[in-house]
Amino acid sequence: MSMSNFFDKSDLVRKDAENIVSDTLKNCDDGELYLEDSKSESIVLDDNKIKSSNYSSDLGFGFRAVSEEVVAYSYSNEISKDSLKSSAENLQSTLKSIKGTYNNEIPKSNKKFYNDINPIEQKTLNSKLEVLNKVNDYLRKKDGAVKQVTANFLGEHKSIEIIRSGGEAITDIRPLIRFNVSVMLEKNGRKESGVYGIGGRQSYDDYLKNDNWKSVCEEAFRIASVNLESKPAPAGEMKVVLGPGWPAILIHEAIGHGLEGDFNRKKTSAFHNLMGQKVASEGVTIVDDGTIDNRRGSLTIDDEGTPTERTVLIENGILKNFMQDRLNARLMNTRSTGSGRRENYRHVILPRMRNTMMLSGKQTQDEMIKSVDKGIFAVSFGGGQVDITSGKFVFNCTEAYEIVNGKIGSPIKGATLIGDGPSILKEVSMVGNDMKMDPGIGTCGKAGQGVPVGVAQPSILIDKMTVGGTKL
Repeated sequence: MSMSNFFDKSDLVRKDAENIVSDTLKNCDDGELYLEDSKSESIVLDDNKIKSSNYSSDLGFGFRAVSEEVVAYSYSNEISKDSLKSSAENLQSTLKSIKGTYNNEIPKSNKKFYNDINPIEQKTLNSKLEVLNKVNDYLRKKDGAVKQVTANFLGEHKSIEIIRSGGEAITDIRPLIRFNVSVMLEKNGRKESGVYGIGGRQSYDDYLKNDNWKSVCEEAFRIASVNLESKPAPAGEMKVVLGPGWPAILIHEAIGHGLEGDFNRKKTSAFHNLMGQKVASEGVTIVDDGTIDNRRGSLTIDDEGTPTERTVLIENGILKNFMQDRLNARLMNTRSTGSGRRENYRHVILPRMRNTMMLSGKQTQDEMIKSVDKGIFAVSFGGGQVDITSGKFVFNCTEAYEIVNGKIGSPIKGATLIGDGPSILKEVSMVGNDMKMDPGIGTCGKAGQGVPVGVAQPSILIDKMTVGGTKL
C-alpha cells in the first residue's frame, strides 16, 4: 500500500505548501503541517444478524505554530492553497509578537514496527461477514445457555505526512484492527456476560487464519461461565494479586498519566517533584515502549515526526523520566521521548502513553497466591476512573476470585479496586516472572482525544488495597 500523495488532487503544490509552512513558522519555536488520510470500517453482528457495516474516510490537515508555551492551531478537511493560506493567517494573528528560534533538530529513524498494509482492503467485506456469522453459529451451538452473541470488526488505515519548516517531510502508514466478541449466558434466571477481543497493527488474517477466531470465542465464553458461578465480592482492605497482561490498565491509568510531561510541567501530577526519588517498591520497573512490532500502542514516529523509543519511567523503584512531546520537553529543558500524539488532524498534540509496561521480576504467581490468607485475585478489569492530580482510582473487576488460606477460591462478582497510584506502587511486595502483553484492544482518553495504546505486566502482589464489594 503506497503512501498517500496529499497534493495530487489539490491545487496546492508541495513547493507552495513548504513555503507557506516555512514563512509562517520562521519566528516560532516549533510547529508543523500535519497531513492525514484515514479510512476506517466497523462491522457489528448482534441478535443473529449483521446490525451495521460502516465505512468512512477522512482527509485533512492540522497546522501548528508554537511560541514559548503558546500553541496556535488551525485545521481543515480541505487540502487546498486557500485553506492552507487562511490557516497560516489564523496562526499569525494568534501569535502576535513572536521571537523564537525554530528548532530544526528532529532525530531520524529508518526502523519500522509494522508493515504498510491496508487491512480494510486486504479482505473482502463478504469474507469478514462470513467470519462474524461463523462466530455466532459456533457460540450458539456450543451451549443452550447462550442467549446473546455480539461480535465486531474495527479496521483502520491511516497515512500521515509531516512537513516542517525548511521543507523537511516525514511520513508513516499505520494499519490497525480489532476483533471483539461478547457472550451472554443465562442459567436459572441469572444472566452474566463475558467479553474478549484481540488486535494490533496487522491484517485481519494475522489474527484469524486457521480458525483462530475460535480462541477468542472460547475466552469470552469462559469468562461468562465463570461469572455465572460467582458470588458477591467481599469488601475491606486486603491483599490483592493482579494477574498478568490486561490488569496493567491499572498502572496505565493510576501511574502512567501522572508521568506525562504536561502534568509535571504544570505541577499538577503527584510525581512532579519526585524525579530521581524512590516512588515504588524495589523490584518495580515501568517502561513506556513505542517500538514493539505490530503492537496497538507502537508507532514508527509520533505525530510530530520524532521516532518513538523505549522510555524507562521507573527503574527499580526510582523515578527516571517523564513521557515528553517536543513542547513540554523544551520548556522542561529535556528532550522529546517520541510521545507526542493526537487523535487525528483536528486535535492538538499532547504527551501520551504508547505501550506502558511493568517488567518481570523473579517470583511466581503460585508463590503470591500461597502467601495470601485472605484476599482477591483480579484477572481482568472493565472500566475505571482516575484523578490525575492525586492518582486516586476506582476499577471494576470483570473476572476475579477470592483467595482463602493460600488457595484460589470461588469467582466473585462486583469487586472494585480503590486506591491511588503513588501509594499502590509502594505496596507492591512481589513481582512475577510471567509478564504478558494485553490482547491489543486498549484506547486511552485524555483531554477529549482517544488514541490506541497497549499495556503489559507480570502478576504482582499488592499488600494493602481497598476492595469495594457487594457482599452485605
